Amino acid sequence: MRAIEISAPGGPEVLRPCERPQPEPRPGELLIAVQASGVNRPDVLQRKGLYPMPPGVSDLPGLEIAGTVVAGAPEDLALAGLHIGDPVCALVAGGGYAEFCLAPAGQCLPLPQGLSMIEAASLPETFFTVWQNVFQIARLAAGETLLVQGGSSGIGVTAIQLAKAHGARVIVTAGSDDKVAACVALGADHGINYRTQDFAEETRRVTAGRGADVVLDMVAGDYVLRELQCMADDGRLAIIATQGGNSGAFDAGLVLRKRLTVTGSTLRPRSVAYKTAIARELRDRVWPWLEAGRVRPVIHRVFPAAQAAEAHALMESSTHVGKIVLNWG
Repeated sequence: MRAIEISAPGGPEVLRPCERPQPEPRPGELLIAVQASGVNRPDVLQRKGLYPMPPGVSDLPGLEIAGTVVAGAPEDLALAGLHIGDPVCALVAGGGYAEFCLAPAGQCLPLPQGLSMIEAASLPETFFTVWQNVFQIARLAAGETLLVQGGSSGIGVTAIQLAKAHGARVIVTAGSDDKVAACVALGADHGINYRTQDFAEETRRVTAGRGADVVLDMVAGDYVLRELQCMADDGRLAIIATQGGNSGAFDAGLVLRKRLTVTGSTLRPRSVAYKTAIARELRDRVWPWLEAGRVRPVIHRVFPAAQAAEAHALMESSTHVGKIVLNWG
């Protein structure tokens, strides 16, 4: 099968097309004939040698796919409620940049009605991540306010739409006025250009001093202290990446006085059972929103799979709004 491998840690140029043996499904797995693969920040980190794959996982990058089920044991198909030939999208721990990919049966979801393979390939990584952090861990409730750092990213456009469908108010930060406008067009109630505005001050202003109930943070670093300062009492901060660095000032007294909760998570090393539980909630709660058009995929650009290096260069430029997808057609 055709695949894209990381020839050595480095820049986008180290991604190269190759030929690999087609994998065989093990118990609990389905084999997917891949039509499209999503591109995500963790793929970039893996390419740089900064995000090693868990034991037993393919060294090929790629954490989300869409395609057709071509093999799997009857009991595993039954677990996922699927049949051979069904179109699916799936969250995988690696190996997504290939024409065939193994996926845990419980992490496979039926293609939402009305969506293309390209659109479906953009869903799993961000939808699993946002659902886990914003709804399961941070417990965002209808009527509360969510602050999303990096609203124009793949995570950001997903968080905006899921929170709005859930009945929450959404504030986002982005790095340009055009990106802010794109976030507002997707449903954000207020956008902040972090290059020209102080997001903490602006968040306090638009919430009449109350602050955000939940913050979804992909930056960390010196953002953390400022986030604590613009959170509501009993607020929850969910850190999912450290693009701004691992260290920063922290006011423990502020956490105590406001009764704040600070959490962090990475999804890739979690168990199949844990991810399967998220998949079930997505199928029950979020897939109807997708099929009704209340939530939609946001695709910035599609590249032929052989141009994965160009896709990574675009990802690192941070000029995109939404998702980047590789097409194996």
